[in-house]
Amino acid sequence: MAAEPLSSSNHVHDAGEAGQPLARRPWMYRPHRIGPIKIPAYASPPFQLGLVSFVCFMCPGMFNAVQGLGGGGQFSATTSNNSNVAIYSTFSVFGFFAGTFANRMGIKLSLSLGGLGYFIYIASYLSYNHNRNAGFPIFAGALLGVCAGLLWCAQGAIMMSYPPEASKGRYISWFWMIFNLGAVLGSLIPLSQNINSSSGAVNDGTYTGFMVLTFIGAALAWCLVDARHVQRADGSHVVLMKHPTWQSELIGLYKTLKSDTWVIFLFPMFLASNWFYTYQFNGVNLAKFNVRTRALNGVLYWSSQIIGAYVFGYALDSGVRRSIRAQGAWAALFVITMAIWGGGYAWQEQYTRSEVSAEGYVKMDWTTGGYVGPMFLYMFYGFYDAAWQTCVYWFMGALTNNGRKLANFAGFYKGIQSAGAAIIFRIDALEAPYMNEFASCWGLLAGSLLIALPLILMKVRDTVPLEDDVKFSDETIEEVMPTRTHEVHDEKVH
Repeated sequence: MAAEPLSSSNHVHDAGEAGQPLARRPWMYRPHRIGPIKIPAYASPPFQLGLVSFVCFMCPGMFNAVQGLGGGGQFSATTSNNSNVAIYSTFSVFGFFAGTFANRMGIKLSLSLGGLGYFIYIASYLSYNHNRNAGFPIFAGALLGVCAGLLWCAQGAIMMSYPPEASKGRYISWFWMIFNLGAVLGSLIPLSQNINSSSGAVNDGTYTGFMVLTFIGAALAWCLVDARHVQRADGSHVVLMKHPTWQSELIGLYKTLKSDTWVIFLFPMFLASNWFYTYQFNGVNLAKFNVRTRALNGVLYWSSQIIGAYVFGYALDSGVRRSIRAQGAWAALFVITMAIWGGGYAWQEQYTRSEVSAEGYVKMDWTTGGYVGPMFLYMFYGFYDAAWQTCVYWFMGALTNNGRKLANFAGFYKGIQSAGAAIIFRIDALEAPYMNEFASCWGLLAGSLLIALPLILMKVRDTVPLEDDVKFSDETIEEVMPTRTHEVHDEKVH
């Protein structure tokens, strides 16, 4: 199923002509009010971003809640680790090229297929609870890697290309907050189901609840409008290909790397961005805490992500020049990398894998003395993750506004990110010492920041001219340029 061919007539310019009354615009371009609350127009960037956020709320948000339990909620992390190796192995290969598929297939199909992959993956754990057939979770993981590549590529392109330049940080933060709210609520499911249990595995009701939500998310993707219909407050449109073909998008992948070679300096940050999950979920949460405390830790971890996304997203849209903001974001990341992971080193010195794996080892409960310290460390790990992801997306969005190119950037990001995740999950499956895993996380994060610094200093401009954005498409400036001036303002939900 391919996206409908785009042409200059596909952009609804008459809906955004200067001076045209709101009442005369097509329904999808008219904002609404419910009392004091202003609802953005259906085809506006904030409304569309909200829909995408709730798709991810339902699908990868529930996946994160399962992963956050450690070992996929099972007694042992072995099956979950092998499944995750399958996920991230296929994700790393397919994800790198997913921009080509998403640009050709369209955002709705890409997101919906992605959501179905999460549904099947969680169903495999429900099956495993009964028959202990490890083959199904591994197969479902490999399938999810392909599906997730489509979902995250389409999501990344929307989040980075739909907003105006001055609002990209906030759009990223809005997405990350809603998306992680899904993981927060998802973590409340096992917490409520297992609040009186001190066992190691979650029950069937937990997985059933997750399956229902992921299926709803996959269906919700079809409520989006095609990217060509999206219109910003100033009447401008997203820069796209009018007539995408498989050939043009494969060539476009090559041209992206050729024209934006400097993006390679972000690749180590991409690799690091999911590397630490395995250590945090399995080496900290699963290793030290019982099931109900792991669920509580998950709620706190994902809640802290919401705070981190808000703080960094809004700071990235502050009033100073964008080049200065980029340098400030880099400095802030470096400081919190040293501070938070320095605290993590002190915690990791207190136990080893062999100690917590010994028969009869009693895992920590939230009623155990000394729980508060590691609880706050785990919350800071969540805050850090959101800060890192928000900044990486913002750095990519600062390089271009072209939707086609940003889809490829998102594919690079998720592909390389997934390669790192596959490697570290395999390392954990081989039962490497927890301190070794910790050191690999801290070293990779700090080192990748240093490698990215030349790009931050030399390639992040205060603005990207529209002329540069249309070079990578078959559209003209006239087809995508602003058509209104009287409504130019920051697009936001009041």
